[in-house]
Amino acid sequence: MSLDITSVQKGEEVKFKNPPKEFLEAIGGIEGMRELMYDFYDKIYESEISHYFPQDEEEFQKVKEKNTQFFIQICGGPKVYQEDAKELDLNEYMIRIHDDFSITEKARVEWLGTMRDALNDKAKGVDEKLIKQFWDYLDNFSKLTVNSFSDGSTYYASLLDKSDSRLGN
Repeated sequence: MSLDITSVQKGEEVKFKNPPKEFLEAIGGIEGMRELMYDFYDKIYESEISHYFPQDEEEFQKVKEKNTQFFIQICGGPKVYQEDAKELDLNEYMIRIHDDFSITEKARVEWLGTMRDALNDKAKGVDEKLIKQFWDYLDNFSKLTVNSFSDGSTYYASLLDKSDSRLGN
């Protein structure tokens, strides 16, 4: 199956849809998502973008767990991340978290490539359509986290409101 990485254009309108709950169920529920995400973050720790993450093992474990909770919830699982997001839409909250980092297109491509590797390792037996829906969310949503461009400019994306057509409600 081809999981293509599309390019980012500064300021483009990005449309995405949250992954279906069926993906969470097919990957093995909460425990299966935890296995996928922990495998992914273990790979990230060895990648070219490891510097974006805490180098202290205990702190890195906290990041793995917190981000796993985000993916569980964004895939229709229990609202285990909602307390952190408070009144913000969960996707908007994740965009704002990335504002604190200088995220480039190159870093996004490395992140997505690492996730593709983790999916190849951990999503065996999951229907390709479900993997593709999960991937489409990752590919499109991740564009909104890129805020530093090769021309030296920055751009901080934002979701408009809950009726915004980009939201995957």
